[in-house]
Amino acid sequence: MDDPTRVEWREWGEAAFDEAASADSPVLLSLTATWCDHCHEMDEETYAEPRIAANVNDSFVPIRVDVDRYPRVRDRYNMGGFPSTVFLAPDGSVLTGAGYLGPDGMRQVLDSVRTMWQTKGSGAGRIPRPLREDSPPAGELTADVEAAMLGQLNETYDEAAGGWGQRPKFPLPDALEFALKRDQKMALRSYDAVSANLLDEYDGGFYRFAAERDWAGLQHEKLADSNGALVRAFANAYLLTGKDEYREPAERTIDFLTTTLWNDAVDAVANSQAPGEDAAHTIDVTDRATADEPPVDRGVLAGPNGLVIEGLLTYYAYTDDERARRYAERALETVRTELLRNGVVIHGLEGTDDEPTAPLSAATDEDGEPIPLLANQARVLTALTTAASSIGVEADVLADATAVADATIDRLRDGDSFVDGPEAGAGLLDRPLRPLDTNVAIADALLELAAVTGDDRYRDIARETLEAFAGASDRLGVQMARYATAVSRLLEGPLVIRVGTESGTDLHRAALRMADHEKVVVPEADALESGTARVERGNRISETAETPDELSERVQSILE
Repeated sequence: MDDPTRVEWREWGEAAFDEAASADSPVLLSLTATWCDHCHEMDEETYAEPRIAANVNDSFVPIRVDVDRYPRVRDRYNMGGFPSTVFLAPDGSVLTGAGYLGPDGMRQVLDSVRTMWQTKGSGAGRIPRPLREDSPPAGELTADVEAAMLGQLNETYDEAAGGWGQRPKFPLPDALEFALKRDQKMALRSYDAVSANLLDEYDGGFYRFAAERDWAGLQHEKLADSNGALVRAFANAYLLTGKDEYREPAERTIDFLTTTLWNDAVDAVANSQAPGEDAAHTIDVTDRATADEPPVDRGVLAGPNGLVIEGLLTYYAYTDDERARRYAERALETVRTELLRNGVVIHGLEGTDDEPTAPLSAATDEDGEPIPLLANQARVLTALTTAASSIGVEADVLADATAVADATIDRLRDGDSFVDGPEAGAGLLDRPLRPLDTNVAIADALLELAAVTGDDRYRDIARETLEAFAGASDRLGVQMARYATAVSRLLEGPLVIRVGTESGTDLHRAALRMADHEKVVVPEADALESGTARVERGNRISETAETPDELSERVQSILE
């Protein structure tokens, strides 16, 4: 999309901060996204205003950052949504910040920051709290973690509209799946609300969120990562209920991911689709058919593709849908061949027609080496272990999985937890950040890898990672439901079904469809005779089974 602003934007990097230091000027950091409607609106109404642009160009060093391409910058400077308008000292510390600013608001803030800078200079800068308090609150893992999260879900559950919390309303796939196993009625009521209100019935795919408690005020952007996670969540609801009302939203979302959002040039899923014009989202089918297609950000990012692969393969495991398997395999091949180097996941590719496999500028360091980011490592590792469970334990897939796990441990583990990336870079990137959500994601992925490979070292590291945050577990909101899921799987031991046959046999397919979506299935298990299966949970091991019916009985005996 062409830049309508008159601001002379710099790229994120040391050069821009060096310029600010040399000129003794503050930095104006604009965090934006291709799918963000308010970001485009601010460009057209605020940054395009000649006097504002001149003011910015004369008194500040303006930097524009795409938050999807620079997630570590996003996580350090996000002001609670996008756009984020952040004013920094040349050392990267924060002077002040806001979200969307119209022309009048921007004029006031520019004057205020200029006065602050003239009066206090860099002394006015502050370091955000997550970057000041490096050590997370450690503690003991107990069953109270699961109970506390269930209590949070019950406390914030919206009886009238479904879902959790007041406003805005997000789909929260991790919370849906946590509740699915522990309070089915509450979970399915929330699934119904998400599908009724956020699913695009015309083109498929889920909108990002609704602004109001009653699911009004839809925000029409569609992101690959949230849609991949929702395919998995709705597939798991279908596994439990057998009802098409949960399978069909997953199917419609797969339609969207494999058509509108599929990037043929790269053979993977593109990043997002912007809202487009209002006419593109009316219920009237005639209006939808004649409206311009909302624009797609064709960049291919590793983390969202990892989530999509996991979702597609989860759906395939329960339905035998060959399209879901085929597209998952294509995306996985792209990730493994184009985005994986010695266990380090490259952040993404621009996906242009001229150079479809050009790495994003933020994906490599000055020497051209890939920069490991914790979210990418965790999501790709989960995609690999899901592939091993659902479509076969190929030696090279498991080799890639262990390489990703080992590289993550070697490069990003600091103490008992993980940092989000290397402690180097412009601004505050040299300060460690230990995001709970991605620490949980890597811990959960390591638990699955331990089950698939039999290497308990990965389980031990998962335990230490979860313990590192346990001191705050009673204060976690529903957005962190996956922490409680991971702790539960660790303490009880994940339900593991080992199958002594190759993938695709009746016994393997039956194992995949046992109604516990938190289980791990291991086909071609070395320790079993061909044609048999057994169930494990912690120290409990069942007798072997030779038929799907016998396997179901063994699962029930272990769960009792």
